[in-house]
Amino acid sequence: MTRIGNHTRISDVIKADPGRYKAGIDWETDTIVSRRDRFYAASQRAFVPYRTPLIFRRGQDQYLWDEQGNQYLDCLSQNLCVSIGYNNPAVTAAVQHQAEQLQHCTTMFFHPVPAHFAEELAGKMPAGEEWVVHFMNSGAEAIDFALLLARSYTGNNDIISLANSYHGATFGAQSVTGISSFRHNISLLNGIQFTSNPDQYRGIHGNTVQPYLDDLDRTLLYGTSGQVAGLIVEPIQGYGGIVPLPAGYLPGAFERIRAAGGVCIVDEVQAGFGRTGGDYWSFALHQVVPDIVVLAKGIGNGYPLGAVVAKREVAEAMANKFYFNTYGANPVSCSAGRAVLKVIDQCNLIDNAKQVGLALLDVLKGVQEKYDIIGDVRGCGLMLAAELVRNQQTKEPAVEEMHELFQLTRKHGLVASKSGAHKNVLRICPPLCIQMEDVDFFEAAIANSFQDLYQQM
Repeated sequence: MTRIGNHTRISDVIKADPGRYKAGIDWETDTIVSRRDRFYAASQRAFVPYRTPLIFRRGQDQYLWDEQGNQYLDCLSQNLCVSIGYNNPAVTAAVQHQAEQLQHCTTMFFHPVPAHFAEELAGKMPAGEEWVVHFMNSGAEAIDFALLLARSYTGNNDIISLANSYHGATFGAQSVTGISSFRHNISLLNGIQFTSNPDQYRGIHGNTVQPYLDDLDRTLLYGTSGQVAGLIVEPIQGYGGIVPLPAGYLPGAFERIRAAGGVCIVDEVQAGFGRTGGDYWSFALHQVVPDIVVLAKGIGNGYPLGAVVAKREVAEAMANKFYFNTYGANPVSCSAGRAVLKVIDQCNLIDNAKQVGLALLDVLKGVQEKYDIIGDVRGCGLMLAAELVRNQQTKEPAVEEMHELFQLTRKHGLVASKSGAHKNVLRICPPLCIQMEDVDFFEAAIANSFQDLYQQM
């Protein structure tokens, strides 16, 4: 064995007999299910959408295969995390290269990869501002930091969020989440106020903008001291059922929040990195510039990574405060993130998201014309949805029907999602690498799923 001084080099010991250190994997279906049920905590066992668990063995680009070899077109992207496709060779090469050099470097030490990535992310933000980056591990963790940063910078406490929003499941993130099923029956963060969501299909004021801004005025007047820390908003609500905010709302909301001393926080965790087509960020569609932007999910193509990008002036509020993420700025994850940016740019994936997204949207609209159970079809780019209702006039959510349709889409080879506050929305969010050649398969799968649904009704 090789020695350095009096020490054994463990890597050489392992290389001499590598098989001895390889952990085995049992791919037998019943064993996977039983082991998960036995050793997962209740909090991690709860999130199972299908009647029969779906077990994935491998993925390639926009496709997935289960443990029995069945192929699926992925229309969920692992909850929008796999942005540029499974087993992307650029990401794999970047991760492998960095892992062979140094798997982790905590932020108390310096490493060039996270610094490069911070520069590259800042370069994707609107010109005319000096942007800085704080890396962490997930979107919910990034939301928590954004709330802390807003309160630290402004010296104010109140945060305003939208009804039907989803920002995460951690203590702070669920405090600004406006859907009951994601909120626990405990005391959450104080100083959180909700205002009406300008949902153009289901919102309390219908297909308008000004009444929702008037509601924001009332929230500021009656629910706060008049001085706020900020507003947090998704330009397209994700888990809320792919609800795009209407043109004119964000500029008006930002103006009101800044007049009340607050900052504007945009949650791009689901909609960012070109998913909506046309730009890297969904807020760009509204001609606004936020003060704080929260990133995660598609940032690392599945590798654990999140980030808060803020104007330097805002971020400097934390200069004398200690805030530390053990795995924040991990060089392996940041290497994946750098590769994601390269692939999006060099493979024109933002334009691809726009073009293929339009074709998928046309498919959904065509199905809507045939089946009156579809009350609304909406979205942009590769962030699309069809909302099921029992009655077109009352818009009663078709919850049970959606659950059945969801099972049927799996039967016909799609991996999708049911979402929305009522879980009556079919959410379609494939990886940005999906191709026009997949649209025919998608159309057939959706058509067959609805046909089977109506035969069961």
